[in-house]
Amino acid sequence: MSHTIIIGGGIIGLCSAYYLQKDGQQVTVVERGDITDGCSFGNMGYMSPSHFVPLASPGIIAEGFKYMLSSSSPFYVKPRLDMDFIKWAWHFYKNSTAENVKRSAPHLNNILKLSRQLMDDMRDELGDRFDMEAKGCFMMCKGKEALDHEYHLADDAEKLGLIVERLNAAEVQAMEPDVELNVSGAVLFKDDCHFNPGKLMILLKENLQQKGVQFALNNRVTGFESSAGKVNAVITDKGKISGDHFVISTGSWIPEVSKMLGIKLLLQPGKGYSHTYDHVEKNIRYPAILVDGRCAITPWGHKLRIGGTMELSGINNKVLVKRMQGIYDSAKAFYPGLKIEMPAADKIWNGLRPVTPDGLPYIAKTNEYNNVIVAGGHAMLGISQGTGTGLVVSQLVADKKTEIDLSAFNLNRFK
Repeated sequence: MSHTIIIGGGIIGLCSAYYLQKDGQQVTVVERGDITDGCSFGNMGYMSPSHFVPLASPGIIAEGFKYMLSSSSPFYVKPRLDMDFIKWAWHFYKNSTAENVKRSAPHLNNILKLSRQLMDDMRDELGDRFDMEAKGCFMMCKGKEALDHEYHLADDAEKLGLIVERLNAAEVQAMEPDVELNVSGAVLFKDDCHFNPGKLMILLKENLQQKGVQFALNNRVTGFESSAGKVNAVITDKGKISGDHFVISTGSWIPEVSKMLGIKLLLQPGKGYSHTYDHVEKNIRYPAILVDGRCAITPWGHKLRIGGTMELSGINNKVLVKRMQGIYDSAKAFYPGLKIEMPAADKIWNGLRPVTPDGLPYIAKTNEYNNVIVAGGHAMLGISQGTGTGLVVSQLVADKKTEIDLSAFNLNRFK
């Protein structure tokens, strides 16, 4: 039986383990923490085929400069003389074009739709114990200009086979009868679903343990052993773990880990913030992206999570409270009838989303070592692309034909 070592226990690592063990592999997950927190826990819990437009898109640069002037803005770049960041920023700038969107959207659509299909199968196997609801997601707009733009994107979505519904203000309010709204309208993407990502992570880990997957927790990777074009073992601060195949799925730490193998990958951590209200008596019924509010909101029964921002300030867990203030203010502006308070500083969650220069993930074998796969860089779409990524990783390990074309996700596209 072949032994695959997965480095990184976030949603991509656990989904890879899930499909690898299904394929008969012996699997060990090596994780620097204990899989109780991290970006896979505090996100908005969206499984979103609607997110087929990559982060690197026309107007994002000008929008970024505009927002950087405000301390409570949804976008922030910490200026720094860091060559890795400067190279990343240059390639991000070059990819923020209509041509990139046209080239990338079909590939994002493929992995998003695959992941959405697989999510239903995973729920059926794990049990419906992570608050999953398949009712769609609003792209909600306050301004008419934003709504017109979303209506145009809805046209593109329909061309990709997605089911959408264009709604005016009264129609949206009718679907949210318990909370007063202040919006001009919305697009409902009916293929989307949402769930509690923390519950899914815990359930998935428990399932993998029951299936015989081993976990080496609180192990920090320090290096690798290799010979003749193959990696033989990963070295951690707790010892050596040998294997036949290796998957690097360490999220924002992918450049740090891959560099130990002499592989340089452009990727930056984009910090996001969220807060979860444990009980909102009159809650919303649908998750929503607040388009011109630049944040998101997700209900699970009486629970409610608000979140957003893209803060490019390197790897750190410092909380800038004014970022959460901006999220809270936007949520209240869209939902004036929502009875929630600004969270205290010590109740604000933050996590690091791994962002590539073109908004597409890395999913490929390395050129340097034929038994090493990198899977990461999904930005805000780790949950949305988790199951699909896990399946194709298992197919790459087994040298099988992959479910979808992975050429757009190669590791050398910024060389």
